[in-house]
Amino acid sequence: MAQDPSAESTSGLPQTGLRSTPALDEETPFKTMMASFDAAARMIGLDEQHYNVLRKSDREIAVSVPVQMDDGSMRVYDGFRIQHNAGLGPFIGPFRIHKSLKLTELRALAAWMSWKCGLLGIPFGGASGGVVAPRNELSRAELERLVRRWTANLLGDIGPDRDVITPEFADDSDLMAWALDTLAGHTGGTSSSAVVGKPAEMGGSHGQEDAVAQGLRLILRMSASHLGLNPSKGLDIVIQGAGVVGGNLARILHDEGHRIVGFSDVQVALHDPGGLDIPDLLARRNASGFLPSDVSGSVRIVNEKEFIRLPCDVLAPCAISMAVHSRNAEEIRARMILEGAHGPVSPRADKILERRKIPVVPDILANGGGVVVSYFEWIQNRTGYNWIEEVVEARLRRYMREAWDAVLQTQDEYGCTLRAATHILAVKRVAEAEQARGVYA
Repeated sequence: MAQDPSAESTSGLPQTGLRSTPALDEETPFKTMMASFDAAARMIGLDEQHYNVLRKSDREIAVSVPVQMDDGSMRVYDGFRIQHNAGLGPFIGPFRIHKSLKLTELRALAAWMSWKCGLLGIPFGGASGGVVAPRNELSRAELERLVRRWTANLLGDIGPDRDVITPEFADDSDLMAWALDTLAGHTGGTSSSAVVGKPAEMGGSHGQEDAVAQGLRLILRMSASHLGLNPSKGLDIVIQGAGVVGGNLARILHDEGHRIVGFSDVQVALHDPGGLDIPDLLARRNASGFLPSDVSGSVRIVNEKEFIRLPCDVLAPCAISMAVHSRNAEEIRARMILEGAHGPVSPRADKILERRKIPVVPDILANGGGVVVSYFEWIQNRTGYNWIEEVVEARLRRYMREAWDAVLQTQDEYGCTLRAATHILAVKRVAEAEQARGVYA
């Protein structure tokens, strides 16, 4: 049986001389991404030259984003676009606005997008970008000016055949509309396929709003059955995060007959072993912006530490990176973990969970529905033909099923964990495309 890379030390890459991830003194999204990449590179025997190409971004673009504020003053924000690897095709990836946005996080997200596209068979390379700005403190007019200026500053670097912009959140369709309009105004054409996640009136695809959650549902059904759980009888599920991913996932799984026994957002974490009333909770959250804290009956409020270790069949962390880390992994009482966010399980926690025989379905597979439907929108815009909802759903099922089957085949071949198998397959596909292209002199 081949050795599982997740069990290897990150102090070096044996047999190859390749550099490895620095010691994980601090668990971060970038180190999480690199740990999985390094392990996959070892297992496939990636040569040092191509390892060095894939471990760094193709391009990292920094721009100044001056914005005139509503009071007449001018503020200048830092903007970025990270383009990781173009081996598979044009870049694609999200645009985010956050006051504590870090360049290392954008690098991790861009690489994750590359691996995700390789895994799911999508002809794109990964990208990510954004602006370091306090989004919640900006007015709608200031936010629009920020998006438009960031887009205008990157005119030579984005486009339908260069780099396709996707939303960070499914309800960011307004931001995507402003970005597209800015591109069209400068290029003299519509450039509709340069931006996805748009409003339906501008060529947005069916299924974009809950694409990530639908992909999670499909992978949950396949992985639970494979791991000996019985989804047809209803599972006890804990979901961290009640936003676009977690909220939609809770709604979908509740409608399918599963019991959502734990549900949280940034304000409150709720637990009911008999199953929470998800429609009521979501309705109240839509009205106030937060899950309610005035609970009664068997529902109780728990703290963050207790929430993550609630007993359940499936723990779905859909909110933040590093939700499961070395300090709480020993206390996890889920039978499996389904990663809805990017990097919600740290490398150290991964090793602990493997030792405890708690399987983890990794992010680049589990939350891949979003980029699949983004690819569908790009195709529809390029052809000028909008697919009906049933076609989008059927083709999403096909992509997720094919990826899951390929991961299982890779797992059998290498005798490794699900995380190792997904990254082996993803890195191998990206590396093969990069090797086939060669190096342009």
